Amino acid sequence: MFNINDNIEVGNGKLLLIAGPCVAESLELCLETASFLKNLANKLDINLVFKASYDKANRSSVGSYRGVGLKEGLELLKKIKKDLDLPIVTDIHETSQAAPAAEVADILQIPAFLCRQTDLLLEAGRQGKTVNIKKGQFMAPEGMKLAVEKVKSTGNEKIMLTERGTSFGYHNLVVDMRSLAIMHDIGVPVVFDATHSVQLPGGLGNTTGGERQFVEPLSLAAAAVGIDAIFMEVHPNPDKAFSDGPNSLNFESAEKVLTKVKAIYDLTRQNR
Repeated sequence: MFNINDNIEVGNGKLLLIAGPCVAESLELCLETASFLKNLANKLDINLVFKASYDKANRSSVGSYRGVGLKEGLELLKKIKKDLDLPIVTDIHETSQAAPAAEVADILQIPAFLCRQTDLLLEAGRQGKTVNIKKGQFMAPEGMKLAVEKVKSTGNEKIMLTERGTSFGYHNLVVDMRSLAIMHDIGVPVVFDATHSVQLPGGLGNTTGGERQFVEPLSLAAAAVGIDAIFMEVHPNPDKAFSDGPNSLNFESAEKVLTKVKAIYDLTRQNR
């Protein structure tokens, strides 16, 4: 439907993978993960945007690791982008972060908890980069049309919507696959966030838990329903990740899941 950069178009029938560690822990870890993902994307013939956050402002506990910060984090992502020739996506949490992040990132991502923040959406839209809005855990999918309209009011039509599960009782998220079809009818590319959807928010007391064993079945179901992109947190050793380890995939699991997702994606595309 539109170009993310000179080489990657989203919504054109080729699966897009958005992946990387939840948070940019170090340059070495990001380079290792990005190199693996690039090789995997080439092997599966899918497009890739590397994802890592310089700051996670909505952690469960005040003592949770948040990241290396805006300045250092953007320098790290800039090096990944240059050395591996990969487009970048990262979160922004405040209007003041939009412009500096847009100097490096090809996609500005709006976290789910902030998807109704008008000023943040407008400032992201004004940067002219693709804006990926994550559907809030508290939002109905049809309600995301208003978030899209906020960004479009800036003249920016490069918008994606991401499904990442809906709050259902305490410490649990549920994915309603109908939301993928509903948001696609809004007229923008739709992303399925396979790893955040299996979080257990606050499930470990002062941290968020997760059930990564459900990443695969949910991903396959989403591919069958119809998606333009899939989002995954991938880490060389998820059990030692500084953030979102319980719902992240290691390299072996990521390749296994993506191989199956690609097969279903291609099949469903042929039948449309």
